[in-house]
Amino acid sequence: MTRRQPRGQMMLDATRPTHAPADHPVLPQSRVGILVANLGTPDGTDYRSMRRYLSEFLSDRRVVDANPLIWQPILQGIILSTRPQKSGAAYRSIWNEELNESPLRTITRQQAEALRARFVSEYGDGVQVEFCMRYGNPSTKSVVQRMVENGCRKILFFPLYPHYAGATSATANDAFFKALGQEKWQPTARVVDPYFDRPDYIEALANSIRRAHPTPESRPEVLVCSYHGLPKRYLLEGDPYHCQCQKTTRLLREALGWEETRVVNTFQSVFGREEWLKPYTVEEVARLAKEEGVRNISVCAPAFSSDCIETLEEINEEIRESFEHAGGETFTYIPCLNDHPEHIDMLERVIRENLSGWI
Repeated sequence: MTRRQPRGQMMLDATRPTHAPADHPVLPQSRVGILVANLGTPDGTDYRSMRRYLSEFLSDRRVVDANPLIWQPILQGIILSTRPQKSGAAYRSIWNEELNESPLRTITRQQAEALRARFVSEYGDGVQVEFCMRYGNPSTKSVVQRMVENGCRKILFFPLYPHYAGATSATANDAFFKALGQEKWQPTARVVDPYFDRPDYIEALANSIRRAHPTPESRPEVLVCSYHGLPKRYLLEGDPYHCQCQKTTRLLREALGWEETRVVNTFQSVFGREEWLKPYTVEEVARLAKEEGVRNISVCAPAFSSDCIETLEEINEEIRESFEHAGGETFTYIPCLNDHPEHIDMLERVIRENLSGWI
């Protein structure tokens, strides 16, 4: 696409191809689409909504790669008979009652709206910015279909995961390409790379720590960087997630200028019986309090672009409780970057780099 003058307008295709007969179908104006994606969310906290969401999530072979002939009877017959109630209670403790939705959906929408405002102000209706969820609603399939119907002949797909993992980035890509595969006229597509070591991402993280602790006296004894866990087997099978998380923590510590012993790397959200990436956050914060006498810690979650059940409930409630029960006194949870302007600036730069040649 080329820009007309004055800046802010884009050259759009006509609604009917040139020289086409009068009965030729009218086509939508050609647009560039930007689709940001996050993990997912239940539609409600009731049993049926939670069961539907958990069934979709835990049936994904990227998430649980057990033989479905063995796993599905366990999932549908045992796990989903009790887990929806427990998960529903956890979601209710953080639910956005005003909008009747999870914080993840609220924040992801806010991120998309902030990005939309920036691109639309420059390119008008030549760019369409939307958001979708890998699990739950708005589904990837429904949003891709709507974007194609609206004339998006090129779509940039942006999974909002700083780090690559098969259970996050890859499955989001799977859903996106599956949706494209159902379109008669398939748009050209690009996928954004993980951004775990981008200097502007690291600086945005560092600034979030600085905002929480603006003076040397206010700094915690230990900063815990807690990442969502994965089975250790995934690392041994070639998933780069663990190494990317370690690099983010190192770069963050260097940006802050803190001593190596003052920043630790941990993993949370263990599920099942096999060994996951260690150390486990819930155990490590207790160990710090019990064995090292640490009384003041802060926890951040660099792998999450938006606050969600794993941060607002698991970190700020369960992991906080583990630290305090072990003798810890001051526990500070540092929110995700969410829709902070510095985060939106960084996401916009990533998008513009990946749109090179399209706009």
